[in-house]
Amino acid sequence: MNAKLYISNLSYTSTEDSLKEAVSAIAEVESVRIITDRETNRSRGFGFVELKDASQLQAVIDALNGKDVDGREIRVAEAQERTDRPRGGGGGGGGFNRDRGGRDGGNGGFTRSY
Repeated sequence: MNAKLYISNLSYTSTEDSLKEAVSAIAEVESVRIITDRETNRSRGFGFVELKDASQLQAVIDALNGKDVDGREIRVAEAQERTDRPRGGGGGGGGFNRDRGGRDGGNGGFTRSY
C-alpha cells in the first residue's frame, strides 16, 4: 500500500530529482511532484512524494522534517486527503460608481415621475 507525504518550505530551486534523492536515502519512492505556478511555471515551494511502502512513512518524516534540502529546512508531514471545498467565484456586483448615492440620489441619473 502506498503512502503520500506533503513536503513544504522547499527551495524554489529544488527539483523533483533532488527531492527524490533526499527521500530515496530512507525509503523507496513511487513518485515525486513539486507543485508549480500555472503562469510562471516556478515552484510554489511545496510538493508531494509517494512512497511504495506505507510502513516507511514515519521513518521519512522523522529523518527529514526540519532537515536542510537545497538550502532550506523542509517540513515533512503525511499528506491529507483533499476535501471537496467550494470554488471561488463569488463576489460579483460592484461596477463603476454603481448605486453609491451620489448627487442624483443613487439612481444612476434616472428620475422617477409618478
